[in-house]
Amino acid sequence: MSAALGVAVAVAAVLILVGAVLAIVRAERGPSMLDRTIALDIVVTCLVAAVALYASLERRADVVPILVVLSLVGFIGSVTIARFAAVEPEDARRVRTREEVAAEDEARLRAELAEAKAREVPDATEDDEQVGDPGASEDDQPAGDPAAPGSDDGGAR
Repeated sequence: MSAALGVAVAVAAVLILVGAVLAIVRAERGPSMLDRTIALDIVVTCLVAAVALYASLERRADVVPILVVLSLVGFIGSVTIARFAAVEPEDARRVRTREEVAAEDEARLRAELAEAKAREVPDATEDDEQVGDPGASEDDQPAGDPAAPGSDDGGAR
């Protein structure tokens, strides 16, 4: 093996290894199931690339069926998971940026402040209609009260 070929194989092996490690880290962190699926698909692809690198380095053609089987397993696995993940749960959404989180928090605070102001300031039309006890209506007056309209004793004592 020439020195140039040895360097090329070493560089390719290091790049494949780095890709696999980064994909494993992505699979661990997520955040969604589809991110993990893609990461594991990349790991299978790195495995196929490593076997292909070995086959080319050792000049072995008998490894080609293994490459085909690994490729099919990766493809079928990805398609199967994508089929079941087509309806991703609402709580497994994508990761939001800091700006999106800040905008949502600001909108939530504005809505809470508007709700608090609405509770503090009663409507002016309600104040004009209420005379006397704001919680009492005509029907709540005690029976026999001469001041109450519609009392039983007709106002006589």
